[in-house]
Amino acid sequence: MMLTVPGDAGTAAVKLEADLYYPLGDGPFPVLLMRQPYGRAIASTVVYAHPTWYASHGYIVVIQDVRGRGTSGGEFDLFRHEADDGYATVQWAAGLPQSSGRVGMYGFSYQGMTQIYAASKQPPALQAIAPAMVGYDLYSDWAYENGALPLQIGLGWALQLAAETARRQQNPVAYQALFQAAHALPLDEAMPARPQVLQTYAPDSFFHHWLDHPQPDSYWLELQPDLGQVDLPMLHIGGWYDPYLRGDLRLYQQMVAQSHAPQSLWIGPWGHLPWCRRVGALDFGPEADSPIDCLQLRWFDRFLKGQVADESREPAIRLFVMGLNQWQECDRWPTGPGSPVYLTSTGLAGLRSDDGRLTSDPPASLDPPPPMDVIVHDPWRPVPSLGGHCGLPAGPFDRAAIDSRTDVLTYTTPPLPDGWTLVGVPTTTLYCRADTPSFDLSVVLSEVRGDGRVMHLTQGHCRVDHHDPNQPHFQAIALALHPTACTLAPGHQLRLSVAAACFPAYALNSGTGAGPGDCAQLDYRVTTLTLAHDAQHPACITLPINGLSTAAPARRPTREGDRKRNE
Repeated sequence: MMLTVPGDAGTAAVKLEADLYYPLGDGPFPVLLMRQPYGRAIASTVVYAHPTWYASHGYIVVIQDVRGRGTSGGEFDLFRHEADDGYATVQWAAGLPQSSGRVGMYGFSYQGMTQIYAASKQPPALQAIAPAMVGYDLYSDWAYENGALPLQIGLGWALQLAAETARRQQNPVAYQALFQAAHALPLDEAMPARPQVLQTYAPDSFFHHWLDHPQPDSYWLELQPDLGQVDLPMLHIGGWYDPYLRGDLRLYQQMVAQSHAPQSLWIGPWGHLPWCRRVGALDFGPEADSPIDCLQLRWFDRFLKGQVADESREPAIRLFVMGLNQWQECDRWPTGPGSPVYLTSTGLAGLRSDDGRLTSDPPASLDPPPPMDVIVHDPWRPVPSLGGHCGLPAGPFDRAAIDSRTDVLTYTTPPLPDGWTLVGVPTTTLYCRADTPSFDLSVVLSEVRGDGRVMHLTQGHCRVDHHDPNQPHFQAIALALHPTACTLAPGHQLRLSVAAACFPAYALNSGTGAGPGDCAQLDYRVTTLTLAHDAQHPACITLPINGLSTAAPARRPTREGDRKRNE
């Protein structure tokens, strides 16, 4: 079916096309709506059940191509039309034959953002949403991470969307060139962030605008959805190895602070896709298989069908604790002060795995102070990325070989006698000095296992600009790592790894101060980075230890369990 919406100023009206899935019976039925840019036949089945499954449980399901995608009319302009088009679509869906007039929305990534944009316009028929894996703040949660550009994800996505535009235009030459580039990123070009294929076949790509706006200026503000007046039940869904988890938490915390409507947060051990028990190099067990379809059905049954929920059994947050490999419940996101663990070495943390240490004892005043650790970042052979939340593929992998490089500093605890549980946001405080005006910091927290594997838990990355290489003092840099929930077994060790690159997950810092879209590789500089960890520079990582002290095991949602509870 088609919905006609206004075009841009001076242009004809635009037709938005959708597939409809109806349940058996006469209704009326509530509506579940997904708006997405990848061709509506896919219907996000990379992570969700097919729409027929939702229809079989008494919902009219609408899967719509957004403006300028699939077979919908108009021109695609990243996020710019999703608020108005979303409002119009929600109200249209409420008036479909056999509709009860109550609409919910679901979907992840871009499809999660279309929910937020629609909600920002407050359509009367919209009763509940389930945004998953959303970069709520488009600058800080989606395009950039602490000023650094997630190159591999951003460029790959730009090439994918540009290829879809070429397909719609029936341009086989452009499509094939973009398709090949998307599946083998042209990272060896003079300016990897601006590959020639994108400049030639997609000169108006959003990615060029992202490169031209490396700071949170008015460009980003104009695109940001305004939820200041929204009071709507939201089921928030994230993954520990998903790049947009920061956005999920930002949205959840804002809505908890301002909304009277129920807010629920689930975070699994997943990357962006798929949502299953095997992530990266680890199997997290049967509890990690996605419960989200049954969970969403229970959520929408409550708010679209009026089925009474046992709210005493509905804690606000459910987190999958990796290592324990179980879902745990808690009533609030952990925000405690954490426990600092300090970095120390004899200056050989980049050369010997037994030199750099993590200790609970703050550094003592010594005369002379202990040697500092120094690494040299060579853009000819940068430290490679491996897994994590921003690498492809995402997830935990064995990074022992990377930690053996001399341009990676490692600091490790002794074997833990009792094990640790970390839930929340680890934060590093590092004291650095570089001989270039700009540099990157890549920090990875890992679990060192008894068999020698070094398995990635979480990481953080930032770009440091306006550094004065002529000043002798050290710059204090506080860096929040990606949120995590994990249990380290007794006898295992915790390791912090520090480097000046994580390529190609993040664009290389040229050292010149120029952005990744404004500097050719020919001009990249070698950077010498010095890290201090003495009494005057107490470098540490603050760990959210035992953040689930009041938690209980979570009940896994099932349709059978819900039937018994509602009988």
